[in-house]
Amino acid sequence: MNIEMFKEVALRRDVPEHNLRAGDVGTVVEVLPHPTGGPRGVILEVFNAVGESIAVVTVPETDIQPLTADGIFNVRPLSRAG
Repeated sequence: MNIEMFKEVALRRDVPEHNLRAGDVGTVVEVLPHPTGGPRGVILEVFNAVGESIAVVTVPETDIQPLTADGIFNVRPLSRAG
């Protein structure tokens, strides 16, 4: 996957320790090489609906997907995640 800095991507899986769910959107802020050749790491900053930063998470590149034209944003309470 071609990962572009500062582009929005969607999570493919839940990240319960940060109350995030598959489908939540984050902005790529860094891409990290894997020390032994595995999937790269991706640092995402996740914002709430009004643009406030709520989490910075690191996930393998296999746990993100690009946004597509047939996707739609959704708003949910953060406290009900996971």
